[in-house]
Amino acid sequence: MLQTELYSQEQSRLEREKSLVLTFEEIRLSDVPLVGGKNASLGEMIQQLSSTGVQVPTGFATTAYAYRYFIEQAGLEKTLRQLFSDLNVDDVKNLRMKGKQARALILNTPFPEDLEEAIAEAYKKLCDRYGTGESCQELDPNDKEACEKYSLDLDVAVRSSATAEDLPDASFAGQQETYLNVYGVEAVLEACHKCFASIFTDRAISYRTIKGFDHFEVALSVGVQKMIRSDLASSGVMFSIDTETGFKNAALVTAAYGLGENVVQGAVNPDEYFVFKPTLKQGYRPILEKRLGSKEIKMIYDVGGGKQTKNVSVPESERGKYALNDEEILTLAKWACIIEDHYSELRGSYSPMDIEWAKDGLTGELFIVQARPETVQSQKSSSVLRSYQLKGKSEVLVTGRAVGEMIGQGKARVILDVHKIDQFQAGEVLVTNKTDPDWEPIMKKASAIVTNQGGRTCHAAIIAREMGIPAIVGCSNATGVLTNGQEVTVCCAEGEEGRVYQGLLPFEVQETQLDNLPRTRTKILMNVGNPEEAFGLASIPCDGVGLARLEFIIANHIKCHPLALIHFDKLEDESVKREIGELTALYNSKPDFFVDKLAHGIGTIAAAFYPNPVVVRMSDFKSNEYANLLGGKQFEPKEENPMIGWRGASRYYDEKYRDAYGLECQALKRVRDEMGLVNVIPMIPFCRTPDEGRKVLAEMEKYGLKRGENDLQVYVMCEIPNNVIMADRFSEVFDGFSIGSNDLTQLTLGLDRDSALVAHIFDERNEGVKEMVRLAIEKAKKNNRKIGICGQAPSDYPEFARFLVELGIDSISLNPDSVMKTLLDIAQVEGVS
Repeated sequence: MLQTELYSQEQSRLEREKSLVLTFEEIRLSDVPLVGGKNASLGEMIQQLSSTGVQVPTGFATTAYAYRYFIEQAGLEKTLRQLFSDLNVDDVKNLRMKGKQARALILNTPFPEDLEEAIAEAYKKLCDRYGTGESCQELDPNDKEACEKYSLDLDVAVRSSATAEDLPDASFAGQQETYLNVYGVEAVLEACHKCFASIFTDRAISYRTIKGFDHFEVALSVGVQKMIRSDLASSGVMFSIDTETGFKNAALVTAAYGLGENVVQGAVNPDEYFVFKPTLKQGYRPILEKRLGSKEIKMIYDVGGGKQTKNVSVPESERGKYALNDEEILTLAKWACIIEDHYSELRGSYSPMDIEWAKDGLTGELFIVQARPETVQSQKSSSVLRSYQLKGKSEVLVTGRAVGEMIGQGKARVILDVHKIDQFQAGEVLVTNKTDPDWEPIMKKASAIVTNQGGRTCHAAIIAREMGIPAIVGCSNATGVLTNGQEVTVCCAEGEEGRVYQGLLPFEVQETQLDNLPRTRTKILMNVGNPEEAFGLASIPCDGVGLARLEFIIANHIKCHPLALIHFDKLEDESVKREIGELTALYNSKPDFFVDKLAHGIGTIAAAFYPNPVVVRMSDFKSNEYANLLGGKQFEPKEENPMIGWRGASRYYDEKYRDAYGLECQALKRVRDEMGLVNVIPMIPFCRTPDEGRKVLAEMEKYGLKRGENDLQVYVMCEIPNNVIMADRFSEVFDGFSIGSNDLTQLTLGLDRDSALVAHIFDERNEGVKEMVRLAIEKAKKNNRKIGICGQAPSDYPEFARFLVELGIDSISLNPDSVMKTLLDIAQVEGVS
C-alpha cells in the first residue's frame, strides 16, 4: 500500500515537472526551478496567505520545461552557444550585437503546436474564471473556436520569470520583459514568445555574466496574471525594510497614479510613506512619515493603436494630493509584515521583501502583484558599521533623493540616449534622465549615478544599492546643470538629501567592528535632532536617545511659528501668509500641519530606537530664534538678553503662548497613543522653579498627558543653578533629570556663551561647574531619580565623561560620532570588557 502511494507521488511529481503550464494555485515557493522566482512567489502567496487577507490576482505560468522543450525541439542551443563563444559584456557593441541576434533567433522560431495549445487553453480557463469567455460556450465547435479567438478579452499582464531570479542574493529585477494590458489568445501567445526571447536582452546577458550564472542553465517561465485596473487608481512598490539604512522595523510604501511600471522604472517621483512595524502589529496606527511626490505622469491603458499602454499627464490638482489614504497605507504595511514573516519562517532566516502592489480603480480593492526578497540590505554584515564623512565643502550644483549612504566622485558624463552608452568610461559619474535595465552594462562601471527622475524604489536606486555605488535620484535638472568632463563629488552621506558638489572633495570612510562590544553600567545614549538621520544612527550601538531636540524639526520641517498657524487669518504680512498657505496646502486646519509634522518627526526618532527610551526635549527656542520662523516677528517680543529671557517652561503656561505649547502636547500624545511609541519621555527645558514645573504639568494634562498614566514619565533639564540647589523639590515634580552642561556652565560662571568676548572663560571642566554637577547627581540619587547628561562636554572631553562615570551618573548622551570612542573609555573606567 505504502509502495503504491510512493509510486503515485513520484508519478505526480514527474508529471508536474513535464507540464507545459501550471496554474498559480498549483505552485509553491519550492517550485522556483520549475516556474522561476516571480511565479513561485505568486503561487506561494495565493496558496498560503489568502486566508490572512492578502489579495493576489491569479493566473498561470508556462514552465521551465516548456522553455527547454521549445529550445530543444528547434535545436537552438548549439546555435546560441556558438553565438556566445566570443561574447564580451564589457564591449557594449559586442554585447548589443550578440543580444540582438539571440533574440531574433528565438522570435523567428515558432512555438511547438502543443505548447501553443497549452497556453491558449490556460488563458481560456482564466477568461472563464473571470466571466469573459462564457458567451462562446453555447456555440457549435467551429463557431466556438472562432468566437474564442476573437472575443476572449480578459486583460492580463504577461511577465517573464527566470529560474535564477528573485533569489535572496540576486534579484534579476527587470532583466526580462513584461507586457501589460494584453488580451486575446493571439496577443497572449505573442507576448509569451517575446518573453522567451527576452531571456537574451543585453541587460540579462550582462547581469548573468556578472553574477556568474551559465546562460544555458537558466530557463524562462512566463507568468500570465489577471490585470488590476490600477490605470484608474494607483500602484507602487513597498519594502519591508528601509532601503537606505537597512533599518528592519520600518516598512516603506511608495505610490503613484496609474500602472506601476513608471514607479519601477523611475519615470515618476512617487509619494513615500513609512510605517513602524512593531506597533502596527500591536494594533496601532504608526505612520511615521508621508512625503508628497510630484507624480507628473501616469501610465494608462491605450485604446486603439499598436501599443497596450501610454503615459499621460496627471492634472495639477491630483499631483498635490496623496495617492493613498491612511487606511490603505496601513493595510499595505500590514500585508508587507505578513509577507515578510511568512517568507522568513519559510526560509528559516530573516527575509525582508520587495513587493509590488496595485489598487483596482473599478472596485477600490488593493492587491499584491509581485513579491521577491530584498537583495541589498539583507546581505550586508551587521557586525561592521561603515560610515562616510565629507571633509570639505564647495558649491552645491544639484540636489535630490540620496540613495546609499556613500560618497562617489569623478568626471560627469551626461547621456540622454541609451543607444549612446558606449561613450561612457569606467569611473565616470553617470548623469541621465532615468535608467532602465538597458543601462545596466555601464551602471556597474560608474562611480556614482545622478538622475532627473525617480524615487528611492526606482530602477536606478535599486541597481545602485545592489552594485554598492551612491546615487541621487529625482534631481529634476541634473542633465541641464552638469556638463561632460566636469569634476564632481556625489554625496549621499548627509541625510536624505543627496548633494552634487563642484570638484573632487576629500572624504573619509570609517569602519567600526561591532562584535563583542562591552556592556557598561552607565547607559550610553545619543543626541539626535534630525529625524532623517535616525534610522541610520540606530545602527550605532547605544541604549536610546538622551536628547531629541524639537528645534530641528520645527525649523527645518515645519518652518512656521506655531502662533502664526493658530492665528493664520490675522497675519499682517501677506507674503508670509502666502508662503505659509503653500506649505500647509494639504491641511484644512493650519495647526494640524504643525501637529502632524512634529508627530512624524518625534515618531521617527522614537521608532528608530524603540523600545529603548527616547527623551524628547520640548521646544527651547529663544525669542529671537522664534522670531525667525515664518510669521514669528508678529508674535515675539524683542528682548535684551533672550538667553535668560522668555524661553522653555516659562512660555508653556503663559497666556500668550500656551496654545502653541498645546500643539506640541497634541503631537506627543499622538506619538504615544496612536503610534504606540510609549518609549518617548518628554523633558521640560529651562524650568526655573518647582512651581513652574507644576504649571507645565497642568498644561500637559489638558491634552491627556498625565504623568504616571500609560507609563508617562516627565523629565526636567538640570541647567540652572536653582535646579541643583532645589533638586529635592524638583524631584517631587519630575521623574528624572538631564544635565545641560552648556547652560549650567554659563549660568554658574555668569557669562553669555554667545559672546565672543568671554568665550575663553567658558569651560565645563571648571571646578565650580564640576561641583554643581556633583551635587546634582548626589541629590538625584538620594531622591531615587534618574539622572543623565545631554550637554556637549562628554562628547568633547573624555576626561569629563570619566568624571561623570566615577560619580555614578546613570546615563551619558553623546553626539553620534563620539559614541563608540566614549563607550570604550567608560568600559575601561568601569573595568568591564
